[in-house]
Amino acid sequence: MSKRRLFVAGATGAVGHSLLELATKRQVDVLAHVRPRSASKLGDRPVAAIELTDPKLVDALRGCTTVVQLIGTMKKRFAAGDTYETSDIGTTRSLVDAAKACGTVDHLVLLSSVGAGSPRGAYLKAKAEAERLVTSSGIPYTIFRPSAFEDREGVSLFGMGALTKLFGLKKYQPIKLAELAAAILFAATERAPLGVALEGGPLWDLVAKAPRG
Repeated sequence: MSKRRLFVAGATGAVGHSLLELATKRQVDVLAHVRPRSASKLGDRPVAAIELTDPKLVDALRGCTTVVQLIGTMKKRFAAGDTYETSDIGTTRSLVDAAKACGTVDHLVLLSSVGAGSPRGAYLKAKAEAERLVTSSGIPYTIFRPSAFEDREGVSLFGMGALTKLFGLKKYQPIKLAELAAAILFAATERAPLGVALEGGPLWDLVAKAPRG
């Protein structure tokens, strides 16, 4: 397997921040994607400051082996112009198209959501469409379908972890950002497992295997 170089889209988000911190500790070769106006947020880290709709994205991806797609939105961001179509689906489409064109990407890693396998509502339908773009790309892939983030700022899930454990609902068990980031980084650097959508037991099995330091 060739030496891995990760292109991380959504690097300034909560999961992206945790992933970049861990990648730095483990000396993983990462090119962090940011919008041009946000380039300063990542300090002196190697960045690709480019809009994902820019045709130059193909050049930015060349030399990368792995695209890690962490971009998504929530309804509270709609007022700022975000939509599921532009943020979840559109960015995935741009990354997939560029990955296919650049000639060096052999692994797509997508952050999706629990429930995307049987989607109800606009949010999960958008996640399902993003998954479809990845699975039909012809590039080997790994999809993550976590439940709620246990320690995301401004979110309270008091008692949810205990309830999901009590009733054996591992699929909906909250996950910590560091746990998810470690699992994503492990899959990206190991290029495995391939061709799967991880949720519930298989996701937690990978979390248990992934080093966090």
